Amino acid sequence: MRCEEIMKQSVECLSPRDTAEAAAIRMRDQGVGFLPVCETSGKVLGTLTDRDIVVRVLAGKKPVSTPVESIMTREVVACRPQDDIERAEQLMAQKHKSRIMCIDDSGKLVGIISLSDIAQHVDGAHALETLRQVSEREVRA
Repeated sequence: MRCEEIMKQSVECLSPRDTAEAAAIRMRDQGVGFLPVCETSGKVLGTLTDRDIVVRVLAGKKPVSTPVESIMTREVVACRPQDDIERAEQLMAQKHKSRIMCIDDSGKLVGIISLSDIAQHVDGAHALETLRQVSEREVRA
């Protein structure tokens, strides 16, 4: 099975100039805890999670007007739409990420794959092993 078969395609991006407050409102309204940060062209610059906002803004005592670019995670963990699902699982396990982006050859966002997407589409035991590897980050902390 290929990544493009299970990825969520209707994904909105944050601008690096958006505020932490605006990002939190979008996450709340969309019922998500993760949004890509992209240039206007759609090229991925990084990601922002609800945890990033809590740790880097609230716990860091920064104003809610803090721009996303100063609190986002700059590491881009991504696969290609034509990659096999195993590639997405491998990246999730190695990088301890429960969500990764699918980007095209120009770096433009085309979709998102979450651990729950994998759990719904692959063998249960295989998905469980990916979950175990992803969650190892919490055990180490």
